This record gives sequence, C-alpha cells and structure tokens, in this order.
Amino acid sequence: MVFKDRMEAANLLAEKLKTYKDKNAVILAIPRGGVPLGYVIAKELNLPLEVVLSKKIGHPMHKEFAIGAVTLKTQILSDAASQVSKSYVAEETEKIRALLKKRYQEYYGEKSPLVLKDKILIIVDDGIATGNTMMSTIEMLYKEQPEKIVVAIPVSPKSTLQKLKNLSFIDEVICLSAPSNFQSVGQFYKNFDQVNDTEVKFLLNK
Repeated sequence: MVFKDRMEAANLLAEKLKTYKDKNAVILAIPRGGVPLGYVIAKELNLPLEVVLSKKIGHPMHKEFAIGAVTLKTQILSDAASQVSKSYVAEETEKIRALLKKRYQEYYGEKSPLVLKDKILIIVDDGIATGNTMMSTIEMLYKEQPEKIVVAIPVSPKSTLQKLKNLSFIDEVICLSAPSNFQSVGQFYKNFDQVNDTEVKFLLNK
C-alpha cells in the first residue's frame, strides 16, 4: 500500500480511530513527520493535539546506537547504558533536556504541557522502522499513568509491529500496512517532503 501523502494516511487512520471521537483522549504526535498526521486526526476526532518531545541518548562511541531516551520529565536507559559512565549519561541527559526545552518553547511559547494522567493517549507518527525510539517514548509516557495507550501508524515492518503488540503497556496498535519489503518509511509515500519546524509550529497554533 502506497499513500499519496501524509494527509491521505492521516484520513485513513482517523477513520480507524473513530471510536475515540470526543473522548477523554489526547493525540500525541511524534515530531516532525507525525505532526501533520496528528493535526488531521485531532481535527477529525475533536481532540487536543500535543507533540511528544523525546530524544535518544547515543552511545559515546557510536552516536547512532541508542542507550536510552529522555523527555522533559522522564528518562529511560537500556541495558547497554550500564557499560557507559554515569557522568556521560547525566551530561547527555542535561544537554538533551536543554535542547528539548528550547524546542518546546519554540513550538508552544509559554503554554504548559497537558496533563496526561488518566487520559487515553493516541500516539501518532508517519511510520516506524525499528520502533526503538517509539518504544522508549511509550515507556516514558506510561510513567505518566494514562488510562490507555494507543499507537496509530500508517506503515511499519511486520517484525516491528509484532514488537509493539508484545509490549505490555500498549493497549492497542493500529497499523494500516505492514509490508514484507520494508526498507524505509518514505518508500510508502508518493509525496514524502521533509516537515520543518515552521510547519510544526503553524499546525500546533492552528
């Protein structure tokens, strides 16, 4: 299944998420690519839209290899973090938080984040590959004690989808397509333009 663009994918997901319309739920979009989808879905379901700001902590020797992740409030570390000095983890966490704070202010100004406790969280992205960032993000959101966690994505490899479904703190996974020939998210969109911060801010303000 190839989507025309993020809008088409968002409309198809909104259709599958109809049961959550007007409920005590929040659409949480993963920036930047997930924000245009989140905007469409939030509008269709009449729900508030927030962005999930989180960033991985890279291994000191291989920055691409994640040893954990950080949000503005929480942190999660993988087993690999035990081989890295605590001071490195603390420094990286501080650096990442400063970056996330700056990004939060850029997106929201002085507005404070929504309270997620006891709410249904619908996490939206334009697709996932390995799912590692998504999984650590969800684990951190779980600490906020929501009523339920739903993941809604247009496309994902079968193996990643299975990993998400096996996670005990995800209540529901909605995925429109799980192709076996998955190489990258972009291959399943005819138009997959980069989403920039200006667009994210515009959609959040709207």
